[in-house]
Amino acid sequence: MDGSNALGEFLRARRALVRPEDVGLPGGGLRRVPGLRREEVALLAGISSDYYLRLEQGRDRNPSAQVLEALARVLGLDPDATTYLVALTQDRPADVRHARLTRDPHQPEQVPGTILQLINGWTRNPAYVQNRYTDILAVNELCTALSPNYTPGVNLMRAVFLDPAERELRRDWEDLTEEGVAALRAYAGPDSDDPRLRDLVGDLSLRSERFRTLWARHEVRPRRGRMNHLTHPLVGDLDLQSSKLSMDGTDGLTLVVCHAEPGSRSAELLDILGSLTAGGAERAAPQEQVGEHVEEHGEEHAEEQGD
Repeated sequence: MDGSNALGEFLRARRALVRPEDVGLPGGGLRRVPGLRREEVALLAGISSDYYLRLEQGRDRNPSAQVLEALARVLGLDPDATTYLVALTQDRPADVRHARLTRDPHQPEQVPGTILQLINGWTRNPAYVQNRYTDILAVNELCTALSPNYTPGVNLMRAVFLDPAERELRRDWEDLTEEGVAALRAYAGPDSDDPRLRDLVGDLSLRSERFRTLWARHEVRPRRGRMNHLTHPLVGDLDLQSSKLSMDGTDGLTLVVCHAEPGSRSAELLDILGSLTAGGAERAAPQEQVGEHVEEHGEEHAEEQGD
């Protein structure tokens, strides 16, 4: 990830994802490359093959809006990916780029005190604050009860890809990792020379084949709310909706809040988890007691459903 030809890398990766039959071309026969050939992209976009080659090679980095629109159409880019494509062709403000390059990587971003008070007051909603690199900056007690990786100083992307316990926790690990990588690229935008981002991507590319494969796809989707399907070692299966809120006045900080559907089994289990973990009670509760507690509440829930 050297950023020397970000536009070309993006174009190559995205044309590899387009099947010829998706754009009305015959898909049979032997093809030396996955997806579309360069000349096919050029033909469908209405530009010369030589010009498209210059774009991929980084010899022309300022295509017109009409060319970008045509390429987005041929490559099947959605609005988020199209916005990313356009950003790759534009110069970033010098002050923004300087700030990113000179920021002290060991100096964590500051979370406003009002946000800390807010999330610590939530006893039924797991919540945390992360930066654009998925470093956890603040978290409430119930969120840490979901996973010990929800702890300030932990990088959530590294944890999800490298900690086997996270894969056991998350029943939707495949979808989560795909969405997470696409969101990381969306947040990065054209800042491929950001040293903190380069360190994170380089480390995960070396240590995780799954991350390396997903990063090479160049898919772009900003972080949005999602339904999280968890299997917690204490209370079992939980389905929690997460909402992601950008924090104004910060450099890319996001507040993430999770909640269960009111009256649902997941809401009951989340309450049980909160009662078990309040003040460190989870470390003192034998596993048998935890199981009995969950089973008892499960029977009550079933009786209520039957009334």
